[in-house]
Amino acid sequence: MASVNGVPVHGDSPAELRLAAVRELLLQRAAQMQLLKDDTDIDEAIERLLDLEARTPEPTEAECRRYYDTHRDDFRSGDLVAARHILFALTPGTPVEALRRKAEETLAEVRANPERFEVLAQQLSNCPSGQQGGNLGQVTRGECVPEFDHALFESNYTGLLPRLVNTRYGFHIVAVDRRIAGRQLPFPAVKARIAERLALQVRAKALAQYVRILAGQAQIEGVDLEGAETPLVQ
Repeated sequence: MASVNGVPVHGDSPAELRLAAVRELLLQRAAQMQLLKDDTDIDEAIERLLDLEARTPEPTEAECRRYYDTHRDDFRSGDLVAARHILFALTPGTPVEALRRKAEETLAEVRANPERFEVLAQQLSNCPSGQQGGNLGQVTRGECVPEFDHALFESNYTGLLPRLVNTRYGFHIVAVDRRIAGRQLPFPAVKARIAERLALQVRAKALAQYVRILAGQAQIEGVDLEGAETPLVQ
């Protein structure tokens, strides 16, 4: 049985068990800090605790500017690609390696005979677009799942992508038929978005470090919270 300082914690999966343990660890620290009163909401007490002991500075304008300069492609408006794909869907019980081999064999066939893309999409694709020869129409940046979006927009390549695109949905054979470049958004227009993104990243790291510190000072049974005894970075 998993426990935090002798208090049992439960979860239906390893991830849920870890979340329950983290919550109990923070709750015990909030009680120790006398933040948990009879009329205090538990989540409110934990938030107050984190504000006191895991507070992070707001990103400066210079930090936001540096992020903008090194991630300019993330802040474009109107980038479009005309794309087609053949999806080999990964469903529960599907033998992954057999599915991958079938997708690789089909990719090799399409590379040798590009004119067969439409027919093979109609015959093999598990996406409704298969009935239109795999045609996805014009796709904008950020419209698809990140893995697929990255494959479409990471370069200026046009044509049949030489490798399968692996996403949470399965394996895709992808062809980029045309690109329409958008425009670069100016820094003032995206400064608030960048600040929020950086703040979330820093807060997540600070919280993870704070939990490791508390775990290093606690008696944890049955769940790994990566305990550490080093002090919180100031």
